[in-house]
Amino acid sequence: MKTFKERVAQGGILISDGAMGTYLQAKGLKPGECMESWCVSHPNVVKGIHEDYIAAGSDIVETNSFGGTGYKLKPYGLADKVRELNLAAVALAKQAMAGKGYVAASVGPTGHIVEDEGGDVTPQDLYKAFKEQVVALEEGGADALCIETMASLSEAVQAIKAAKENTRLPVICTFTFEPSARGFRTMMGVTPERAAREAMAAGADIVGANCGNGIVNMIEITRQTRAAQPNTPILINANAGMPVLEGEKTVFKETPEFMASKVNDLIKAGAQIIGGCCGTTPEHIAAMAKVAKAARQVDS
Repeated sequence: MKTFKERVAQGGILISDGAMGTYLQAKGLKPGECMESWCVSHPNVVKGIHEDYIAAGSDIVETNSFGGTGYKLKPYGLADKVRELNLAAVALAKQAMAGKGYVAASVGPTGHIVEDEGGDVTPQDLYKAFKEQVVALEEGGADALCIETMASLSEAVQAIKAAKENTRLPVICTFTFEPSARGFRTMMGVTPERAAREAMAAGADIVGANCGNGIVNMIEITRQTRAAQPNTPILINANAGMPVLEGEKTVFKETPEFMASKVNDLIKAGAQIIGGCCGTTPEHIAAMAKVAKAARQVDS
């Protein structure tokens, strides 16, 4: 099988997986519980989620390691378990994929803000935390690193640098944008164009967006990203719409059929890797994969 980087360079559309957090909640993860700890406490559940997405058509699955830095694990008393939990996360994804596709190791924000943006940590602090995580993810056998849901360029750059300087893995970096009167911006005010340019300058191999938007908004975000980076592969993982509170339950209203109906528009805008984020299920991925597979046949 081609390496992940070779497969992406070959062109064509690849299908990523859907939500991990909201799917784990549906499987019994309680509010305030550490979802990464389920890689050890409930390994069959985590592996089963990966298997569900693979059966739905995912070429790539992301590991259950989004909050796998020491910063994110510390409140759970698990700061000394960074290596163990990240190794376990990759192992489960690899077992499920069984060589049929690729494992992208999820690396999320630390939850801290750097000093020059008004926070309490230095860039060096963030670098050190990301280094600890990405080294473990490479050791576990991940095919790529997916630095995702980023709002701060400073934090994203430290994560990318930690990955490029301490591993040999290809690096994906995606940001979360919010619609505003000034257009799409991250929480820190960064546009899709600037995010893409600076992530690439820091060493990212693939850029894009995840979370924070349904698939319609992601089409415009993709166009803006493509305008800034005409030749860079783009990954887009949209939510199943924005969350809506019904009683005490948070629901995502975009159906598999609706999301699938927008896949061709997303491809035309420039997306090469397409999957889902919060609220998406194997049913969403199956519907989207069916459209993408038809697009692949047209391309070939």
